[in-house]
Amino acid sequence: MTQDALEPLSVLPRGEFAFPGPLRDALVTAILNGTKTTTTSLLAEYPHGYKPQEDVGNLEAVLDSHDNVVCVIRTTEVQVCRLADVNDEHALAEGEGYADASEWRAGHEQFWRSPEFVDYIGEIDINDDTQVVCQCFAVDGRYLVKGLEAWDAET
Repeated sequence: MTQDALEPLSVLPRGEFAFPGPLRDALVTAILNGTKTTTTSLLAEYPHGYKPQEDVGNLEAVLDSHDNVVCVIRTTEVQVCRLADVNDEHALAEGEGYADASEWRAGHEQFWRSPEFVDYIGEIDINDDTQVVCQCFAVDGRYLVKGLEAWDAET
């Protein structure tokens, strides 16, 4: 692929933040306005043998709650670490309004223990040693950025 050639949106992996609904709307809005530049997943969500360094440079088409592509992000850095080692800098860059890594952890543990998440991946013992994938990303300005279609629980 040359510098000017863009991969079509149709072939890019989809980036889904949380589950469709108000939380996804908030996270996607934070990506679009530049306050969310990091995200964290449990290593257990990835295939066995996952190598985080291979994700650097990868593109993802970010979906809103209605599965519309709103932007494309490019991974700039990935590291795997213990949950207890996620620092304030990463937590603040998640763009969710956390004051520090302690607040961030409480919010993420609540999500990872939610019935929706447990239905998605199964119940996981979450403790200081739980391995997490910390991803840094940037919106790729070569692709069109669209506003999200807000979630409406009535529809």
